[in-house]
Amino acid sequence: MLSQGITKPGELQKTAVKFVSAKAQAFLISEMEKDDILTEEELVYFKRGRNAHSKTTAKNTDVVTYRISTGFEAVFGFNHLTHKHDRVAFLADYCLEKISEQI
Repeated sequence: MLSQGITKPGELQKTAVKFVSAKAQAFLISEMEKDDILTEEELVYFKRGRNAHSKTTAKNTDVVTYRISTGFEAVFGFNHLTHKHDRVAFLADYCLEKISEQI
């Protein structure tokens, strides 16, 4: 964002939320499913993360969106913990591209 000239704190915050919010993560998972990006194994971890019981509640979104975003994070966590760094980079690039299209 800084390289794009976004330097004011308020503007940075507003733009960053578009990348990291539960709504953005839920959107990205739907795009990944639509584009058939996720492997079978990643889908398993997405569903496990999505269905896991959480002790925290959503602050700015509904419970369903919050759970989907938790599954999204589980996919990245699974790939990171299994040292699939190229896969993490691929998924991150995919997500950045999809979000950038929406801005």
